[in-house]
Amino acid sequence: QVQLVESGGGLVQAGGSLRLSCAASGRTFSGYAMGWFRQAPGKEREFVAAITWDGGTPYYADSVKGRFTISRDNTKNTVALQMNALKPEDTAVYYCNFLHDWRTKKPYTYWGRGTQVSVSS
Repeated sequence: QVQLVESGGGLVQAGGSLRLSCAASGRTFSGYAMGWFRQAPGKEREFVAAITWDGGTPYYADSVKGRFTISRDNTKNTVALQMNALKPEDTAVYYCNFLHDWRTKKPYTYWGRGTQVSVSS
């Protein structure tokens, strides 16, 4: 059974930083690319960042490039998202997921509960 448990969200002022973490289980973690996604109120869920199975190649949405860093630890089955220089428009619920393919960034259909990130201006 797949489990995705996101943590690390909170309320921060614009310009601040947060580090999100995701504990994933139910699949062979090191065999999958992983991604972070977010959903703001009234909007569709959108891609934020992805990382290949070996952690060698990260990918970012243009809106977060240069501010966010994705990383993974295959020994602990975790993936992290370091978020710096946060902006109010980064406010959303953040989710991690296994990816079908790092090139398409397509996530599997099961989602965890996510973690809320709120950035005040």
